[in-house]
Amino acid sequence: MALRKKALDAAILSNRRVGTEIYRLEINCPFLTQEGVPGQFIQVRIDGMGLLLRRPLGIAEAYSATGTVAMYYRIVGKGTAALAEMKPGQTVNCLGPLGKGFSLQAERPLLIGGGMGIAPLLFLAQRFQGKAAVLMGGRNKAEVFWSDFFAPAAKEVFITTDDGSAGEKGFTTALLPTLLEKYRFDVLFTCGPDIMMRKIWEIADKADVPCQVSLERHMACGLGACLSCAIDTADGGRKKVCQDGPVFWAQEVF
Repeated sequence: MALRKKALDAAILSNRRVGTEIYRLEINCPFLTQEGVPGQFIQVRIDGMGLLLRRPLGIAEAYSATGTVAMYYRIVGKGTAALAEMKPGQTVNCLGPLGKGFSLQAERPLLIGGGMGIAPLLFLAQRFQGKAAVLMGGRNKAEVFWSDFFAPAAKEVFITTDDGSAGEKGFTTALLPTLLEKYRFDVLFTCGPDIMMRKIWEIADKADVPCQVSLERHMACGLGACLSCAIDTADGGRKKVCQDGPVFWAQEVF
């Protein structure tokens, strides 16, 4: 059965800075908490700003008891800068949930994120209800502030930083083989830069561990109509990240 999606006005509950140019937007939208699954996203319309296109935001937290949903975004242009100026009590129009999410069929899952790719993995960690371990990487300590958000939901959090200011010094891909050998994870889930995810898939494939990746692409419509997010697949075909993904099994796209 096809997942339902709607365009709904949602009240902003909070919109606060949590990192360097990174904000956490919390809205009241019970429909998304009921219909959304980890890995999906919404398209947010910012009214009164002269912005034609909606902005895609991944669902990072969803609480059915309160009907609240949270997304994280980085200021990268006019749209996200305008969004950062919005205040509690204002409303945003949200179209979603959109796309295909992560599989929840895992007993010993490891979630691996880099940069803003860490955000959608938070919802996934919450759905695994304490079963998932998390490996996150950043350039320095300031970029791995996410650990505070994951701590209540994750079984364990591993951290790497390029400069060694937090956790292990190096990349997530350097620590991954050790973790796979020690903990025997049965599925990997990752989101972040393509170069990181491709290397993770190579390590996972060598260890015979299934791997799902969530791709980040520029999206205009989010509905599969404009083809701005179309990608080449491993079998020589073409797929739309917004509709066929953003989550794929790694062997489909790498």
